[in-house]
Amino acid sequence: MNPIELAVDLGARLDALGIDYAVGGSVASSFYGEPRSTLDVDIAVRGDESSLQRLVDDAQAEFYVPKDLAERAITTRDSFNLLHNESGVKVDVFVLGEALLDRRQVDRRIRMELDAGHLWVTSPEDIVLRKLWWYSLTDGTSERQWRDVIALMANASIDVEDVRTTAAKVGLRELVERALAEARD
Repeated sequence: MNPIELAVDLGARLDALGIDYAVGGSVASSFYGEPRSTLDVDIAVRGDESSLQRLVDDAQAEFYVPKDLAERAITTRDSFNLLHNESGVKVDVFVLGEALLDRRQVDRRIRMELDAGHLWVTSPEDIVLRKLWWYSLTDGTSERQWRDVIALMANASIDVEDVRTTAAKVGLRELVERALAEARD
């Protein structure tokens, strides 16, 4: 099972559990920007502790799940991993809180119809903001994040004013302007 097929399968499980989700990271940015191979899936989830616990319990049939870390991440609104037993594909699960970028990621997600089924994907604007946020956390050392942002801004139809407005609210305005300038070149 490749990462996209796995994401569709996991998305169907999340839909069945009533958990809102949005696929992000390399899988999502490949839909809008520069396609690149990946060996993992990033998925942001928003749900109550009970439904997220059901996800952890349900996933154990097909995934290696470090249950104690998953339960802690659910409580603290952090992240945990699932490792698909058959394919070895890793899924990074980000438990969303109430921060602006967290709310936007699910509220503005886009439903994509794929051969394998449908998938809720983070909007290109929110991928840009998330990747810039991660880039800022690494003090600008993640070239992969930066390259994805530039490819998205150069190739995807992005609401630049929305990105600028939101970036100003979360302290990313300077990075957005720098990325826009580089994407134009």
